Amino acid sequence: MTTTATVGTGRYTYRLIQDWAKLPRGQSFGTVSAVATDSQDRVYVFQRKDPPVLVFDRDGKYLSSWGTGMITDPHGIYIENDIVYLTDRDDSVCMVCTLEGKPLKVIGHRGVHSDTGCEKAGDLVPRAAGPFNYPTELVPAPSGDLYVSDGYRNARVHWFSSDGRLISSWGQPGKGGPNQFHLPHSLVVYGGRIYVCDRENSRVQVFSLDGQYITMWTNMQRPLDIAVDKNGVFYTSERVGLDGSPPQMSVFDRNGNLLARWPSRSAHGMWVDSRGDIYLGLTAEKSVDKYVRQS
Repeated sequence: MTTTATVGTGRYTYRLIQDWAKLPRGQSFGTVSAVATDSQDRVYVFQRKDPPVLVFDRDGKYLSSWGTGMITDPHGIYIENDIVYLTDRDDSVCMVCTLEGKPLKVIGHRGVHSDTGCEKAGDLVPRAAGPFNYPTELVPAPSGDLYVSDGYRNARVHWFSSDGRLISSWGQPGKGGPNQFHLPHSLVVYGGRIYVCDRENSRVQVFSLDGQYITMWTNMQRPLDIAVDKNGVFYTSERVGLDGSPPQMSVFDRNGNLLARWPSRSAHGMWVDSRGDIYLGLTAEKSVDKYVRQS
């Protein structure tokens, strides 16, 4: 049953609509990995089940689906200028598609993994390597260049030209210093900087577009996904903390100062639409929650 509640504080107050997306009768979600919206605020849900992409209107009404047979292990979805950017984690490829699911580009070779020495996804890898070994998210920059967080069996961010040519990579496995990663799980490009969720190090690391370390944000717990709205406000969905603290949503300004925070269901993927509404992709619950901005 759908439930509602009010969460957040001040300018960042929301009405939660739990289990917001409604499938046709007789259908059910698979594990929901991620979510994104297009220019019309239609919602694209990336699930670990065929068809992997489900499309809804902003009221939660089912519209269409696509991608059957295209994706082995759906992980990240990102939409910019009505182009869809997908990561197939276990097959170690990234894909670029139209809103209707027509493939435009594939980066990587299916089932071919770089040599990091990692055997268990999520472990701190023995060494970093080139693209890819279980990548997590693909995002574009305004220039058309592409950036990939390569995280479950690697510890790197890769920078590609718009035609898929590798320009450079950065990152090493580690638990403390700048440019060290333990599961880079998501990233976003904004204002000439790259913001990377360094999940198991409970921080976001910030880099220049050419991979130079700038700073890090540490007031968070195990960030799963990061998004930025049209005003340059950042949002992170965070899983259960290493100390057992519950999952949460956090809102930050562009300098990493905390603006709001509240408990939530654990959202593997998260997105903010043009109106400031937030969507959560829920793996355990196999569902989508929506936070409707109230202020």
